[in-house]
Amino acid sequence: MSDTRSPDQAGQPADPSDVPALADVRPDLAGLSDEEVVEEIQHEHADVTGGWLRPALFGAMDGLVSNVALIAGVAGGTAASSSGDASTAVVLAGLAGLAAGAFSMAVGEYNSVASQSEAAEFEVAKERREITRNGAGETAELAAMYAAKGIDEDLAMQMAVQVHHDLDNAVAVHAKEEFGIDPDDLASPLLAGGSSFVAFALGALVPLVPYFLGATTILPGLLLTMVALFACGALVTQVTVRSWWYGGARMTILGAAAAALTYGFGSLVGGAGLG
Repeated sequence: MSDTRSPDQAGQPADPSDVPALADVRPDLAGLSDEEVVEEIQHEHADVTGGWLRPALFGAMDGLVSNVALIAGVAGGTAASSSGDASTAVVLAGLAGLAAGAFSMAVGEYNSVASQSEAAEFEVAKERREITRNGAGETAELAAMYAAKGIDEDLAMQMAVQVHHDLDNAVAVHAKEEFGIDPDDLASPLLAGGSSFVAFALGALVPLVPYFLGATTILPGLLLTMVALFACGALVTQVTVRSWWYGGARMTILGAAAAALTYGFGSLVGGAGLG
């Protein structure tokens, strides 16, 4: 079906002369170089491809869910034991889960991001070789991609030729256009692994805090964890299209279900005399 909207409706002025100067509509960008303008505009959007935000948020939620489920299972399996013995077992299990989970998350996240970055670097190097060996062909290829986006063919070719005046710039543009990679902004494995480690450890610590303050049952830790899960779920929605209450409720329900199921499993194992 063809798009019958006018240029204005499609998000584009009907006449290019109607486009105001950037400084008129964005005074905060006045006086900046082209590179600085691009950087400022990019910073207005959340980093959804790499960095520390994703591993930190999901590390915290993983730590909350996995450790509250772990200590729930131990609590269920030791329900018939004396209060002191049960509390000790729960705390020891929780601390072990915190350490094991945090290191596991950090190693997994580091390897994942490192492999992804290395794969991206491989593709960028491949693109650089292709541009070096066949600059004319790659220029024509870039022009075709621009034309496919609705740019006039002659103008598309002019743009491609200008891009190819500088090899590094040509490599960066081809990387972005062909496989969505910015060679100068690849995710850091150390940052991702470190963020994941710290966030998981903090999340896993939450259900244990009441025990350190004298609690003898899992209920206070469970309630505190549900509050933390709601907060994390609501926070995640700040970079998604979901409402805060939906994200918070979803995480709370899933975390409660994981804890309940594991508590039930622990009770069955403990009741069978295997605890």
